[in-house]
Amino acid sequence: MTDEQTINSELLMPRGQELPQEESAPQMEMQQQPQMQAAYARGVPCPKCGAINDSDAAYCSSCGAFLHMGVCPNCGSEIDPDADFCESCHHYIKPNVCSFCGASFSEHDIYCPECGQPRGGIVCPNCHTLNDFSFCKQCGQPLTDQAKGIMNQMRQMPEYKALMALAQEYNELEMQLPYATEQDKKKDEALQQLRERVLTLLAQDEGKEHPVIKAPKRQRVTKEELAENKKRKLEQLAELLDRMAIPEVSSPARVRNYAMAQKPAGVRLAWICNYKKALHSSPCGCAKPQMGGKWVILGHNSKQEIKDDK
Repeated sequence: MTDEQTINSELLMPRGQELPQEESAPQMEMQQQPQMQAAYARGVPCPKCGAINDSDAAYCSSCGAFLHMGVCPNCGSEIDPDADFCESCHHYIKPNVCSFCGASFSEHDIYCPECGQPRGGIVCPNCHTLNDFSFCKQCGQPLTDQAKGIMNQMRQMPEYKALMALAQEYNELEMQLPYATEQDKKKDEALQQLRERVLTLLAQDEGKEHPVIKAPKRQRVTKEELAENKKRKLEQLAELLDRMAIPEVSSPARVRNYAMAQKPAGVRLAWICNYKKALHSSPCGCAKPQMGGKWVILGHNSKQEIKDDK
């Protein structure tokens, strides 16, 4: 705007009237404070989303978060009131609930009156890790009679048998060496023919005129074929793990025990919880496993995504 335009605009403006000015941020905050205080007086603000809830509400009606958070007695971190495990300091924090079976006991009891396990944890006889739960968080070893019983029950389930069979097949593929070159492939084919001829001669010496020679269980394939076979097995494992997902239940100990009992060996897995949709090395590292979850197959170099890894 030129000086002449500025002068003309001032002349055209009625006397005593000034151009409106924007309110400063402090002025707006001062005006909003009484309104916010009045809103807070009518209810409880959510610490997560800011929505106002009824004064006696435990959860936010907007986002579902707790309105009154608890504090970890070990490290002072903020935790959900019904969490039994602190994900910050990795300690079990419920002094009146047995971490192994979920039974209630007195804070003065040294052993659980229900399952007889000691307060303070069990040292794994296999890897010497101190554990608060029925299965070793490091090697997966069942540590209590209850855990061993759950393992025996799990082994009778068709889904578990199928899961272990797939895991075994995948492990065999992991051990398999693909053909390095075309010449390598031809040498292997020649060895297979020699094997079949020798076994045929041996069978004929035993009186079998037309013996059937079975192909070796583990046959070498190309690098591309091996990668495709492994991918297919992983997809089958992932589908079965989805079907074996644990729903929400009332007992954290029950979820931890059954989830650890169904974990197949030899496959790199993580536990994804329904609480925060976070990856844990196992449900033993989740604050609220009672909300359910499932095992998922980890990809290459994804360990940094696991929440409870130190």
